[in-house]
Amino acid sequence: MHSSPPIPLAYRPPWRWQQFHDHFALRALTDVERLSADGYCRSFQLDGVSGWFSVQPMEAQNVLLLRHSRSADACLPALIQRVRRMFDLDAEPLRIATHFANDPHLGASFARQPNLRLPTAFDPFEQAVRAIVGQQITVKAAVTISARLVDRLGEPLLDADPLAPQRLFPSPAAIASANLEGIGMPGKRVQCLQHFAAQIASGALRLDIDEGSQALVERLCALPGIGPWTAQYIALRAFGEADAFPTSDLGLLKSPLWGAGGISAKQLGARAEAWRPWRAYAAVHLWHNS
Repeated sequence: MHSSPPIPLAYRPPWRWQQFHDHFALRALTDVERLSADGYCRSFQLDGVSGWFSVQPMEAQNVLLLRHSRSADACLPALIQRVRRMFDLDAEPLRIATHFANDPHLGASFARQPNLRLPTAFDPFEQAVRAIVGQQITVKAAVTISARLVDRLGEPLLDADPLAPQRLFPSPAAIASANLEGIGMPGKRVQCLQHFAAQIASGALRLDIDEGSQALVERLCALPGIGPWTAQYIALRAFGEADAFPTSDLGLLKSPLWGAGGISAKQLGARAEAWRPWRAYAAVHLWHNS
């Protein structure tokens, strides 16, 4: 692939490529993302620039090697920041593990796997769309529907290398104005998705955490069809918000750590207070052990 010189992105160990590989193996959109045993590549749009980037783990050097299309030279600082967030390269894993060391439920998990990080989406809008699509269905079903959105509405990546992804994820305007009949979602969820996309496209809704993640959660919950689970999940997966916690997530409530019966969202929320300000990492461990 034609690219600029590779850039080494350093991190504090421990960090584990296999965790990210497994995460993307369940979620990758074929035309937008490419995953191999030792690398990940995707198309992107950022600050008016379209292109692709790829990463390759160099775990012996505690480095993730970033390659990118020459077009990305125009937005390189922002691209690097997004990739670092995506692969959680700025976390302090041993500090986080120490916070959980004496926790009766998660202490053993953090001691055993302090290398578990918080995989985050590259593009917040894309992740928000995928969270809305994924309401009350499996990850596999959500990927199937998201892939249909890409197939119908994703623009071709100009000057794409044959080995790189060929399409961009659909824009807010494209999703807002599309005919989504037969896409595989209930009518109310389609309305929710298109209203959300229209709010983003018009600028009426800000998808950022500049005022904190709670302000974002409140803005999202004010929209029809978006509840606390979706809003918290967007804060967690779209922005890597370390203290985001989707209390009503079934995977968290049914974790084997709670025994055969699981626990209630109220009980989980009460226990999670002790995990602040790292509740998202607690969620990662609970999901990982489910």
